[in-house]
Amino acid sequence: MASNFDDPDYDYAASIAGRAVRSMAEQRIPPTPTNFAIWFQYYAGGHDDLRNAIDLLIDHNRPFDSRTNQELFETYIAPHVSAAVVDTSERLHALMGAAKEFLATAIADNRSQMQVISQVADQGRAGVDPKALVARLMNELARAATRTTRLEAGFAEKTRELDVIRDSLSKSEERARTDTLTGLANRRALDEFLRKAQTAADWGEPLSVLLLDIDHFKTFNDNFGHGVGDQVLRLMANVLREKVRVQDLPARYGGEELIAVLPDADLAACTEIAERIRRAIAECTITRRSTGEVLPNITVSIGVAQYRIGEAIADLIERCDRALYLAKGGGRNRVVTENELDHAVAAG
Repeated sequence: MASNFDDPDYDYAASIAGRAVRSMAEQRIPPTPTNFAIWFQYYAGGHDDLRNAIDLLIDHNRPFDSRTNQELFETYIAPHVSAAVVDTSERLHALMGAAKEFLATAIADNRSQMQVISQVADQGRAGVDPKALVARLMNELARAATRTTRLEAGFAEKTRELDVIRDSLSKSEERARTDTLTGLANRRALDEFLRKAQTAADWGEPLSVLLLDIDHFKTFNDNFGHGVGDQVLRLMANVLREKVRVQDLPARYGGEELIAVLPDADLAACTEIAERIRRAIAECTITRRSTGEVLPNITVSIGVAQYRIGEAIADLIERCDRALYLAKGGGRNRVVTENELDHAVAAG
């Protein structure tokens, strides 16, 4: 991520800071340090992904609630450097040092063995007792075998340590790409997947997206609390994960909105999967964990759109979003495709 915090000119920085503060006030965003960092970067430029994400939220009148602000910060601002990364770097440095020592020892041992063999050969030509030469060779070979065994054991131990580091790095990368609440892919992973899918789609492969929003979720949270609301979000995420295909990417889009990107799926195929998701969620029974109370059923509205060759991904998401809101306006608990947008415009 390009940084714009590196010793900027005072007047420039003051101007950017003023615009950031005014925008936060307009959006009723608490002026915390993390929120300020988001909007300073937004106006400073040099971070297209952040700008696109905020512009999309503004265009669709999405609230900048605490979750949205936190996701923006974690995805686009926070440096993904932690104590674990520092520790990994130190361990790798130590391993490389040990490997250099092992190699240096092996080279020295080889030189020593070659010298002994050369000396034995010279002594043999000089008529030294063969029995003494054989004994010396046997002794040197035994020492070489001992050194080799010790080196192999050391290499095996360091190899195991390297495997542990590699596994740790893999898990850290996975955590950086995963939404902590739902376990789905986060916006960072979503953006990467969409870019790759778009490349394939521009060569003619179909690509579709479904956007899912929980109906009356604010009322549900107000009535039962955010803890139960989080439980519902995890349930929705599980259903989404189970109903899409192996090659698809289910992700958390923001707030109570979930998204799924379906490569090699046209509008009809994506709509069929969306309908399966809608029905499965409507049939779920939700129980409050603390009391065993059965809560009211949850329903979702889903918008579906298919990629058009050469368009921006933001345009695809925008059509999907408009279809979702048409589903909301049409009574909720339904799937609406982009085809119905044209019908709605004609009827209006």
